[in-house]
Amino acid sequence: MRAWLFLFAVCLIPPVWAAPVQIDNVRVWAAPDNTRVVFDLSAPADHDKVIMLTDPFRAVIDIRNARLKGRLESKPKPADHYLQDIRTGIHGNDLRVVLDLKKFAWTDVFQLPPNDHYGNRLVVDLHGNNKDDKATAQTVGEKGDADKLRDVVIAIDAGHGGEDPGARGPEGTCEKTVVLRLAKELAAMVNRQRGMRAILTRKGDYYLKLRKRIEIARKAKADMFISLHADSFRDPHVHGSSVYVLSQRGASSEHARWLAEKENASDLIGGVSLDNKDNVLNSVLLDLSQTASLEASIDVADRVLHGLDRVGELHNDRVESAAFAVLKSPDIPSILVETAYISNPREERNLRNRRHREKIARAILDGIRGYFHERPPAGTLLAAGQRTHVITPGETLSGIAEEYQISTKQLRDTNSLNSDMIRVGQVLTIPNGS
Repeated sequence: MRAWLFLFAVCLIPPVWAAPVQIDNVRVWAAPDNTRVVFDLSAPADHDKVIMLTDPFRAVIDIRNARLKGRLESKPKPADHYLQDIRTGIHGNDLRVVLDLKKFAWTDVFQLPPNDHYGNRLVVDLHGNNKDDKATAQTVGEKGDADKLRDVVIAIDAGHGGEDPGARGPEGTCEKTVVLRLAKELAAMVNRQRGMRAILTRKGDYYLKLRKRIEIARKAKADMFISLHADSFRDPHVHGSSVYVLSQRGASSEHARWLAEKENASDLIGGVSLDNKDNVLNSVLLDLSQTASLEASIDVADRVLHGLDRVGELHNDRVESAAFAVLKSPDIPSILVETAYISNPREERNLRNRRHREKIARAILDGIRGYFHERPPAGTLLAAGQRTHVITPGETLSGIAEEYQISTKQLRDTNSLNSDMIRVGQVLTIPNGS
């Protein structure tokens, strides 16, 4: 009898429904070849498959048992290649999201767990057919064209971006913002050099997968890959610049290993589908053990490090190595520059200062330029008609500079000389265009 009464009482209890998942915010990131729409969720949410409708093109997705908090603030920008507008409405117990498109787009939908920067997220990626898309980066010169001398191409990679802000300074400065400004300033300097040309892996505030950054450099036939960062550490007193190359046999220090693991995790922060296992470690053919490529990376890294030493203090006074995924191009010499610690208040202020960033950019440029003037790739303007001078007894650096009608500084920079001291039998490279 008691059991029957208990069951009867249970049946009288009204059902308890799960509280709706709340959409706290919507962010839109527009890249040259894709658009990402990110919904910040109060908890993981179920969703239906995207339905693509035509005339006009629109993508429809129902997020089950969800509600939008407040008004939809984030709107696509006019320059967005895919997204025209975002609309929402209630469909039963679900939130219906309609993405009005400018043209047909393929869609990828996936959820991401919380991390240091965000909570639960639902991501909708809009993109074209990669086979039909034009290369994101502009190429310069075609291989096999014997009548044209090409420029040396420098791929400059601003770390993080979009959904991945990178490190943050005490005053709230985002790493993604200052390294993009630095990348643009460095690119402008490179483009002013005769026989050199820069391409940016990203030109705005959007995220690129680590492998995509490498692909852009390769499509542009880059001769060098420079990845720019500004890291943080729990101790705000840690400061200084560092330069890294790839290591496949373990990191050169515990700090280098920690930093590589942190940077390699940016794909998860930036929002790469966890269902897609195309990890850059498996999908890119690695062979940086090739002597020429690794030697070139170490050479230019050492030059850049010495240049940064003239700008400010170094965190490490030697080139370090670790398994940075973004450096794993098999045929492009690649370095990663940690320009400063944005967690250090003084260095955060320096990174926000354009004049200081230009000093950093100039130091990096000097390293790149010195390397390529000494080792110009075949078929480039820098390699054409390159002259050398063998020092004989009684000659001085200033006298040689006067003979070739160039400045002593040009001669020092081209040959990476720290002083005017020279020795008999030494071979100097004479800058072109003099």
